[in-house]
Amino acid sequence: MTFERIPWNQYFMAQSLLLSLRSTCTRLAVGATIVRDKRIIAGGYNGSVSGDVHCIDEGCYLVDGHCVRTIHAEMNAILQCAKFGVKTDGAEIYVTHFPCLQCTKMIIQAGIKKIYYLKDYRNDDYAVRLIQQAGVTVEQVRLSKKYFAEIEFGDEMEDLY
Repeated sequence: MTFERIPWNQYFMAQSLLLSLRSTCTRLAVGATIVRDKRIIAGGYNGSVSGDVHCIDEGCYLVDGHCVRTIHAEMNAILQCAKFGVKTDGAEIYVTHFPCLQCTKMIIQAGIKKIYYLKDYRNDDYAVRLIQQAGVTVEQVRLSKKYFAEIEFGDEMEDLY
């Protein structure tokens, strides 16, 4: 019997999906995994600052339509690298949703060279332009039912395959 291993982009995106399950945001659950040389160096999900209340417990703290309580998954992953002194230059990031403008700027400044994302989400035109200017590669990943058929993601995940 021949056993086929899951491809790297499917594996790392699955890690990001798993991280998104830790999200404390009631508006959108996002996960991010930073990878260098096919090794996971950090992971993050969107949630509150350590020690603060969570949106799932207290509700969102909205200012101009944005929850200011939430730290985005990409930022959490990048900050984890900074906190523990892990180099991000030349790394790749796997994110469940296309990064917002602020996260795009952080990704570029962190020296991350490739963005893999699962779902489009309010893709900002300026973010796309910055990504192109910086020479960062972007690739949308579609999960293969071959590897995830037995995992129940729910109806909202049907369009990820």
